[in-house]
Amino acid sequence: MALAKIFDTLRLPVVAAPMFLVSGKELALACCRAGIVGTFPALNQRSTEGFEQWVVELKEALATFRQEQSGSAPSAPCGPFGVNLSVHRSNPRLLADLEICVKHEVPLVITSLGAVPDLVERVHAYGGTVFHDVTNLKHAQKAVSAGVDGLILVAGGAGGHAGTTNPFALMHEIRPHFEGSLVLAGGLSTGSDVVAARVMGADLAYMGTRFLGTMESSAQDDYKQMLIDARPQDIVHTPAVSGVPANFMRQSLEASNYDMEKLSVPARVNLGDVLADSDGASAWKTVWSAGHGVSAISSIPSVRDLVATLEEEYQCARTAFTSKT
Repeated sequence: MALAKIFDTLRLPVVAAPMFLVSGKELALACCRAGIVGTFPALNQRSTEGFEQWVVELKEALATFRQEQSGSAPSAPCGPFGVNLSVHRSNPRLLADLEICVKHEVPLVITSLGAVPDLVERVHAYGGTVFHDVTNLKHAQKAVSAGVDGLILVAGGAGGHAGTTNPFALMHEIRPHFEGSLVLAGGLSTGSDVVAARVMGADLAYMGTRFLGTMESSAQDDYKQMLIDARPQDIVHTPAVSGVPANFMRQSLEASNYDMEKLSVPARVNLGDVLADSDGASAWKTVWSAGHGVSAISSIPSVRDLVATLEEEYQCARTAFTSKT
C-alpha cells in the first residue's frame, strides 16, 4: 500500500503501537475498524503458522467490514493493519515471518532492533511500507540507509523498549536527516497530544500505553488496574528485564522480586529463549510495561469509545490552536 493511501484512510493520524504479549488480533482489528492503524507483533503468536492465521483472519475481517461500510454515506474510515517484526539476530523466526508478510502483502511492516535493507526491499516489492523504531540519531541514520519509509521516534516516556531523549529534542535531532514520515512516540495519550505531535512536525502519533488500557487489550485485569493506579514517577527505565532498555511499572518489578538496586544490569537478549518458553516470555508476563502516558488513564474503555474521545479532543485542540494563530 502506498504511504499516501495509509494517511488517506485514517480517521485520526494515530498508530496503535504493537505491544509484546498484549496487542493481539482483536485489538488490531478494533483499532482498524475505529479508523486508525492497528498493529501487533508477529511474535505474539507462538508460531509462524499461528501468525499466518492471524494475518488471514484479520484481512478477511477487514475486507468484510469495508464491504459493509461501502454502502454508508459517508462510509466510516477503516485503517490499515501493521505487523512488527523483530530484526534482532536472536529471532529464529524472522525469515519465516517475513515470508508470511510478503505472501499476504501486509500493508505496514514495523521493524525493531535492527534495520535490514533486504527486508525493506522485499516489502517494497509488493507495495508495502516499512517503518522502523529508533531512539537516537545513530539508529535513525542506519534505518535511512536501509531505505525505510518512516521512522518511529521512540522518545523518553514511551512504554516498552524506549529511549530517554525528550520528544522535542529527538524531533529536532532527526528531522534534518530524513525527509520521510516521522511517527512520534512517548507519553502521547490524548487528542491534543496528537495535535501537538503534528505541530512539532510528526506525520503520525504512536500510542501504546493508552491502547494497553482498553477492553480489547490482552493485558490481565490486574495489569489494567495497575495502569490506572500508576503515575509517571512509577515508570522505571531498565535493561534488566529484556536486555534492552525499556519502561516498566515499579509495582510490577517489586512484585516480581527484582532487586531495585541492580536494575542497571542488563539481561541477555535472546528471542530464541522467549519462543522456547512454553508459557511465553515469563518475565514480560509478570513485569508489566507502560509509559508516562499512565498519567492520562483513569478508565478502561473500548477502542471504539477511546478513538471517539481522541477525535473529539483532537478537533477541539485544532480549533483552539487555530484561534490563537
